[in-house]
Amino acid sequence: MAWFLGLGITGVVLLALSLVFDGLLEGALDGALDGALEGWLSLPVVAGFVAMTGFGGAIVLGSGWTGPAGAAGAGALAGLGAGWLTYRLSRALMRDRTAVTPVADDLLGTSGKVVTAIPTDGFGEVLLRLGGQPLKCAARSARPVARGTEVWVEAVPTPTSVVVRPVDH
Repeated sequence: MAWFLGLGITGVVLLALSLVFDGLLEGALDGALDGALEGWLSLPVVAGFVAMTGFGGAIVLGSGWTGPAGAAGAGALAGLGAGWLTYRLSRALMRDRTAVTPVADDLLGTSGKVVTAIPTDGFGEVLLRLGGQPLKCAARSARPVARGTEVWVEAVPTPTSVVVRPVDH
């Protein structure tokens, strides 16, 4: 029983180490067997296998259903299951993609409010929304625009400046 518990504890320690050193095992075995073991020899998969083999074997041995050899076989089956689930979960997490990050060109055609009056020959400021977040940009206009006026973005020359026109109601 002590061997199985030791194996289980070793697997848990490996799992804790995988939080810090994940990728190390893949780097050491990069290209082994022409990539046939890609992902299967990751530290979390190996740790899951070792921990479940140990704890599964200890549970079966402690229940008295079988001797040490049968417990080792049952533990190995449980370990294979845990390793497979760990592999599938890690692959699913690696494929997960976030939404597209908004860029300055997404401001084109949006409306906003002037927060600092825009003179004909200089810059003012407008408050816009990009990806649901408020964004204050420097703004130019062909004609003067007063504070509080609703405007449309006509051009985005730089990520922090826009060309606007007042909205006609």
